[in-house]
Amino acid sequence: MKSIDKKSLNNAYCLFETGDIDHIEIGTTKGLQQIHHYLFNDLYDFAGKIRINNIAKGNFRFANALYLNEILVKIEQMPEETFEEIIAKYVEMNIAHPFMEGNGRAMRIWLDMILKKRLKKVVNWQFADKTLYLQAMERSPVNDLEIRTLLSVN
Repeated sequence: MKSIDKKSLNNAYCLFETGDIDHIEIGTTKGLQQIHHYLFNDLYDFAGKIRINNIAKGNFRFANALYLNEILVKIEQMPEETFEEIIAKYVEMNIAHPFMEGNGRAMRIWLDMILKKRLKKVVNWQFADKTLYLQAMERSPVNDLEIRTLLSVN
């Protein structure tokens, strides 16, 4: 495990154990920034800061940095009453990919906070197959059924 992964995992543990998670906004861009900052503050100088550069992974290009702030406002306004709506919001935030690095870990905590608040449940990430999850997230911009199904059983 890389040093950054170890340290950010330790920070994630502290976020829950200290109760600091109770002070994070739920379902907002600000809340996601708070989580990202907490996880990566001692690792990246851009921790919690919305990216200003364009990024891609493989052949997929994430939201254009020029429009990112507008996109994040729209995502924040998305409904989050049902499991389907919450996953749709999560998928859109993944497409936005607001940070240069560390989006996945921060967004999974962000997702669980929304699920816990709205539906009184969280995803048991320990039982989610990482390969299937990554494949489903890759396909989710076209169809989120696969990721919804995968996360609903964990």
